Amino acid sequence: MLYCGESHTRYKEITMKIILAPDKFKGTLTAAQVTEIEEKAIRSVLPGAEVIRVPLADGGDGTVQALTTALCGMFQTCTVQDPLGRPVSAEFGMTPECAILEMATASGMVLLSAAERNPMKTSTFGTGELIRKALDSGVKEIVIGIGGSATVDGGTGMAEALGYEFFNVAGEKITGLCGGKLSDIARISSSNVHPALKNCKFRIASDVTNPLLGNNGSVAVFAPQKGATPEMMPLLEDGLANLREVLYRQNMITEDIPGDGAAGGLGLGLRAFCSAVPESGAKLAIALTRLEEKLNGADMVITGEGCSDDQTENGKLCSELAIFCNSRNVPCYLLSGKIIGDPGKLFAGYLATVPVEMPFEEIKPRSAELLYQATVKFAEKMFAK
Repeated sequence: MLYCGESHTRYKEITMKIILAPDKFKGTLTAAQVTEIEEKAIRSVLPGAEVIRVPLADGGDGTVQALTTALCGMFQTCTVQDPLGRPVSAEFGMTPECAILEMATASGMVLLSAAERNPMKTSTFGTGELIRKALDSGVKEIVIGIGGSATVDGGTGMAEALGYEFFNVAGEKITGLCGGKLSDIARISSSNVHPALKNCKFRIASDVTNPLLGNNGSVAVFAPQKGATPEMMPLLEDGLANLREVLYRQNMITEDIPGDGAAGGLGLGLRAFCSAVPESGAKLAIALTRLEEKLNGADMVITGEGCSDDQTENGKLCSELAIFCNSRNVPCYLLSGKIIGDPGKLFAGYLATVPVEMPFEEIKPRSAELLYQATVKFAEKMFAK
C-alpha cells in the first residue's frame, strides 16, 4: 500500500535534508538497522541528500540500542542477577549526557520460560545492580526504560541492590525482596544506600499510566501475563498496598501518580527510592536526541514501526513524533512494516513495506530487503525528477 499525499515540488530538489527517526520493527530490525537500510535506499535515488539518522525508542525493548546509537554513546555489559537470581549478561549505554538502561535486560520476561514466570518469586534486584554499575561510573543522569518486566515487587529488589534495608515488625532484616515478601515490610532504612544515588537524576521512560492498585492497577492488568495465578493475585495486591503504606508513613512518597503501577510497581519504586521523574518515553526520546535542533532546515522526517494501525495516533512514538514535526512545519512520513487501516491524518503520507497478508515467517528473513525496496519506491515517488 502506497499513499504519499501530494508530491511537493521542493522535494524534487537534488539537495535535501532528510531525517530518519523510526522505532524498531519488532521482531525483525532494530531502529538503528532501519535507519541504515533507509539511508542506503534514499541515497540510491538522491545521492546528494543530507541524511541524518536518529533511531528512537519509547522506553520498551530496544531503548538502549536506539538511544545509545542516536547519542553516539558506547555499549557496556555487566553480569547481574536475572529475575530468579541467576547470572545474566545485561547491556546498557553510556553517552556523554547520561546512562541508558532497560530493566528488561536484567528483570524482564524475556529472560524466563513460561514455566518459570512467578511474580511471587521474581525480583528487580538485577535492575538495581545495573543502576549500581552506572552510578559507579560517575554518571549524573540515568534514563531507564521499564517495559517488559517479569516482576511485581514494587522495585524493592532494585532498592535492596542499591543498599536500602527492609525490616519486618519484629525488627528482623528481610533479604531477597520479591513479590511474595512485600507484605512483611514494616520499615525501610536508607542508611547504607549507594553514596552516588542522591546526586543522580533519574528519568523513567514509560508511557504506561496505570495506578499501583485497583481494577486498573499493576496486579489486575499485568500480573497474569507474568505468571500470577488467581490465588497469587490478592497476595500481590495486598503486598503492593502494604509497601505503599510504609512509603507514605516514612514520607518517601507524598502522593499517588499515574504510572506508579508500571513494571509491577517499579514506577512507584523508582520514585520512592531514586527520586525518579516519570516522563513520556516518546517525548523523552525526542528531547534526548535533540531532534528540534536537527529539524532546522529539514525537508522531511521519515518514521515507522513494525506494524501501524488506527491506534498509531493514540500516543505511540510515531504519532508523538508526527505531532512534534507538524508543530514545526516539517512533514512527517510513515514507513512501517505493515499498515492496517488508516494510521491517521498526522502523517503527510505512509507506505507499508510488506503486504498485510504476508506471514511473519516469510517477512523475517527478508525484512531488510523488503524495507530497502519499499524505501526506494517511496524515494522515487517523492524525489525523482
